[in-house]
Amino acid sequence: MEYTKLGATGLDVSRLCFGTWRFNKTGSDGTVETDREQAHELLDAFAAAGGNFVDTANSYGNGKSEEWIGEWLAERDREDYVIASKVYNAGVSRFSSNLSRKNVRAEIEESLDRLDTDYLDVYYIHRWDDDTPIRETLRTLTRLVEEGKVHYLAASSMAAWKLMKGLSVSEVDGLERFEATQPRFNATDRPQDYLDVCADQDLAVCPYSPLDGGFLTGKYEQGEAGDDSRAALHDWDMEFSDRQWRVLDAVRAVADEVDATPAQVSLRWLADQREFTCVPIFGARTTDQMEENLGAMDVSLSTDQFDRITDAYHA
Repeated sequence: MEYTKLGATGLDVSRLCFGTWRFNKTGSDGTVETDREQAHELLDAFAAAGGNFVDTANSYGNGKSEEWIGEWLAERDREDYVIASKVYNAGVSRFSSNLSRKNVRAEIEESLDRLDTDYLDVYYIHRWDDDTPIRETLRTLTRLVEEGKVHYLAASSMAAWKLMKGLSVSEVDGLERFEATQPRFNATDRPQDYLDVCADQDLAVCPYSPLDGGFLTGKYEQGEAGDDSRAALHDWDMEFSDRQWRVLDAVRAVADEVDATPAQVSLRWLADQREFTCVPIFGARTTDQMEENLGAMDVSLSTDQFDRITDAYHA
């Protein structure tokens, strides 16, 4: 495993982050996608490979993701792991409806209780709350940092101008600022304005959907679409664009050259970003998938190979 500093923070994190959104996720047929035993097996495999960065949220698995991670952590040295969770955009409690002072206070206590820990290393606002002034939210979050309940603040999905607004309020008011972000970003989906803010402000980028809902695993062929993917589970657009196919062709060509899978090359391309620290958040349903994704750290891309994947997006 390789490690890096998380943006401008002092946190040393593995170059890949394990995302636990699948824990206790229930399908339309009532089947649980990843149960408690499987969750612990996956966490074991991640830790055994040297992974130390785990991402969850108060909403994942109706709170079970945090709970199962907490049970797993209880058997280990908490200081060895970097745990990130989120507030807002959830239905776990009646306090998850906005980012007001009262709700943030209530939700952090619930998350800490489920995780059975005294602090979170990274605490994201899961979405921007248009109904609560960002100044109120940031003041509340800053107090959590001062109290030792949170080490660093972060922001998940939002418009670039909203991210910049939050950073500006932090600077003007002397409040803690967002140090990491979590956009949807991969070789075929690049929110450039958002990424430009991250590069300019020295923010770490921890993208979700690093494999474009499974598209960048290479399991689709043009004219075909499947339902065994995050994209299908979220009803994302399964009509893939010419740009996506063009990028996938470049990824596949590079994968053949370096004797790796398209998924591994796609994750390595993200980790090798030059303008900002990038730590992809990957998911896995089996230890075999875990092993394949972690194999991205054994891949080395030349400058030419990296650029070919980058340029295919703009061709």
